[in-house]
Amino acid sequence: MHFKATQFPTLTLAPPDPIFHLSSSFKEDTDPHKISLGVGAYRDNTGKPWVLPVVKKAEHIIVNDPSIDHEYLPIAGLKSFTNAAVRLILGRNNPAISEKRIATIQTISGTGAVRMAGEFLARFRKAPIYISKPTWGNHRAIFEDAGLEVFDHPYWDAKTRGLAIDPMIESLRSAPNASIILLHACAVSLFLKAKMHNPTGVDPTHEQWKQIAAVIKEKGHFPLFDCAYQGFASGDLDKDAWAVRYFVEQGFELCIAQSFAKNFGLYGERCGAFTFVFNTESEAQKAQSQLEKIARAMYSNPPSYGARIVDLVLNNSELYNEWS
Repeated sequence: MHFKATQFPTLTLAPPDPIFHLSSSFKEDTDPHKISLGVGAYRDNTGKPWVLPVVKKAEHIIVNDPSIDHEYLPIAGLKSFTNAAVRLILGRNNPAISEKRIATIQTISGTGAVRMAGEFLARFRKAPIYISKPTWGNHRAIFEDAGLEVFDHPYWDAKTRGLAIDPMIESLRSAPNASIILLHACAVSLFLKAKMHNPTGVDPTHEQWKQIAAVIKEKGHFPLFDCAYQGFASGDLDKDAWAVRYFVEQGFELCIAQSFAKNFGLYGERCGAFTFVFNTESEAQKAQSQLEKIARAMYSNPPSYGARIVDLVLNNSELYNEWS
């Protein structure tokens, strides 16, 4: 059979994602002594995937609950889950919650939350976005695909093996007024038990966070927090949320991307949340409607299984205490 020339003459082969390509290569490797240094995920002493016991308990409860079905979730997701996610990152008694200044939507894990941030900001507050150098490998691609102009700011000081706080502050001060600033709420190293930025292993101190907040306020920048490891950094969920809560206390409008892939080990369930904190309830209501409009066009409804697990653990005191 004779085929005509392709209608996609500019189509080229995209390079493989370096992290997931490494994971695929690891699975194909037959060496019994192999060790994966790719995707950070729970493993037992034999290198096999490990499911958290509290997750297994939650799954058992869900499977044996006759009221659970497979109907579509609302566009914004499982409400009890998103409410719990907000309480986890902002604190149960945060005034922004009681004053209804929050807009939240369930997302396709943390990656989906970051993409939702890019989509929303590109529509309603388009500005250059500044990301740390280095940062998570997918940040630049996500924001560029959303139509935002992406720039780096200094972060890692190779000489001191610490935070380049002065160059970072100067870069944020030199950025155009009202830029978007991506901040890592906290991260974690596979080898060091300390609060850490991904991937450098360095986070600002509380005093440095205050310096960063001051220059962001001075310049009218907008903070976007990416929180993928809450609880992993210090072992304390509240301590790991300190920076986000400080910015809220300082009166910032901001947004937060949350992932529950790491701290629940729910990598394949794609469970996340995206939250806005506004100055007024009316703005939060407008944002909620627009977030749902964007989600409807992107993926319609989020998956339910992972959200049900997290929802059950966060809202059940016995399971929560075991998890935390």
